[in-house]
Amino acid sequence: MEEIAAGPLLSTIDTPIDLRKLNKSQLQQVCDELRQFIIDCVSVHGGHFGASLGVVELSVAIHYIYNTPDDQLVWDVGHQAYGHKILTGRRKVFHTNRKYGGLSGFPKRGESIYDTFGVGHSSTSISAALGMAVASKYKGETHRRHIAVIGDGAMTAGLPFEALNHAGVSGADLLVVLNDNNMSIDPNVGALKEYLTDITTSQTWNKFRDDVWKMLGMLPTKDFQKFASKLEAGLKGVVSKSSNLFEALGFRYFGPVDGHNITKLTETLKSLKDIPGPKLLHIKTVKGKGYGLAEKDQTLWHAPGTFDKITGKINKKIPTAPEAPKYQDVFGHTLVELAEKNPLIMGITPAMPSGCSLKFMMDAMPDRAIDVGIAEQHAVTLSAGLATQGIKVFCNIYSTFMQRAYDMVIHDVAIQKLPVVFCLDRAGLVGDDGPTHHGAYDLAFMRCIPNLVVSAPMNEAELRNLMYTAQLPETGDPFVIRYPRGQGVMPQWRTPMERITIGTGRKICDGNEVAILTIGHPGNFAVAACQMLAEEEIFPALYDMRFVKPLDEAMLHEVATRFNKIITVEDGTVVGGFGSAVLEFMNGAGYHPEIKILGIPDRIVEHGKPEELYRECGYDALAIADAVREIIHVKQFC
Repeated sequence: MEEIAAGPLLSTIDTPIDLRKLNKSQLQQVCDELRQFIIDCVSVHGGHFGASLGVVELSVAIHYIYNTPDDQLVWDVGHQAYGHKILTGRRKVFHTNRKYGGLSGFPKRGESIYDTFGVGHSSTSISAALGMAVASKYKGETHRRHIAVIGDGAMTAGLPFEALNHAGVSGADLLVVLNDNNMSIDPNVGALKEYLTDITTSQTWNKFRDDVWKMLGMLPTKDFQKFASKLEAGLKGVVSKSSNLFEALGFRYFGPVDGHNITKLTETLKSLKDIPGPKLLHIKTVKGKGYGLAEKDQTLWHAPGTFDKITGKINKKIPTAPEAPKYQDVFGHTLVELAEKNPLIMGITPAMPSGCSLKFMMDAMPDRAIDVGIAEQHAVTLSAGLATQGIKVFCNIYSTFMQRAYDMVIHDVAIQKLPVVFCLDRAGLVGDDGPTHHGAYDLAFMRCIPNLVVSAPMNEAELRNLMYTAQLPETGDPFVIRYPRGQGVMPQWRTPMERITIGTGRKICDGNEVAILTIGHPGNFAVAACQMLAEEEIFPALYDMRFVKPLDEAMLHEVATRFNKIITVEDGTVVGGFGSAVLEFMNGAGYHPEIKILGIPDRIVEHGKPEELYRECGYDALAIADAVREIIHVKQFC
């Protein structure tokens, strides 16, 4: 991988200290070069695109005005932190971003002292920055400033409002920068979006308040500052109510400000730097700013992969034969098929209609598919409420994001035994997004909950069959279907849907000496391993268990009476997952086979291509074949 060349000014900036040596008149050139560098790098190496282009000026302005890393900057989610990374000593290695062994695609504490908090999931920045600010106040570090940058999409979650509620009465020195671009990955939804639009378009009060503050509030004495605040508070109700939300929570509200005007941004941040207490700066930006195609189609250009930066043509592999679809697309199309026949079906997603392919149902049946914004907890409990009224809800949440709604699964669904269908997309190792996004834990944390059915399809046909089974009237339990990110294995995937008896697996092939038990997509790795081993005249038996809860106990009895060597394979954590469930059964039933568990090890797995990570974690086809050879080799020497 070759390093990407930077412009003449950007190439002199290795840390924000270098940036601060420049004149203000040079900052626009820095922004232009930084934006071009991001375009050059992402077009060749891939990554998140539009979000970082939208905050180029903000990234430059914050590092220019504030004394980072002593002043602590927390980015929300981290999709937009590429400019930040490039300005903080990682420009020369930025071409390794999201590559195996290279830079993380998100801020990461172990990577740089400028990354004050590890992120990846949204809506954490205000709480984290407030924690830092409270600590600084406690330790008497009055010189330190604390900045949280959060998008209006991330603000739809509950956590930011919990943090704002606390911060407003904490007295901590905290600046929240609300980056308002009306987008997360898909367009934002909900009342907050409308509220921010009202603030932006209702200029009368904003201009009046700013004029008052400039005349009085910025004067050096505390008496004048107090007078300005009282005058502002007394008159704002007469002119407008548009800024009441944040100020009612104890924040001084400033804005909206053009987030692409570097001069205005640096002036504003310099003024706010010395105002004590909690403050909120509302900036308006355009996701994808500076690259026309990304501005026009912000969802597509959130993370487009590699592309021709001149023509904008996104590089896609040209298939030489029919290809299997993505699992998420099979989910989306199948849900529409089922909903056409079952009028009680509805779909719910927290802000991921494109990613999870609920968009197909939104287009076909807009009144039956709901995007609730970045609000996983609400998505689950909303689904529970719908289920009480006889609605069969397919609640699609990425496995990693379901972690945020765990209490609701237990308290609002499982205890009440409401038949919500949880479709956990991106289960297993997701690849370039890394540890914050790996769906490593759902098998373990779901199978311990009473009343849940927990399943995983080996292929597209099995996914369709599980979805069909889950929506049947007689299926009364909450039902979990988890499947991986990306491509399946069946080009001809539109198979007739059939009911599966809950808690039953299937034998893929018979064999001798050793049995391989798999759950979900890795069953395909085991098929490939068996094909390799057949050339060596080694023939393991292979079983696709389909359900982690309830287990197919009849099948496990068969396996245990025929084989004393067993290998389990899963794309989940080996601690408490499918392999553990098999061990528990064998122990309880009085069997004592030798069992080897393959899956995600008990450590944090970093980012890389899925194939690289399967190999590293030891459950790809080669690793399964090696495990069979090893366990047979042990037998031969007994």
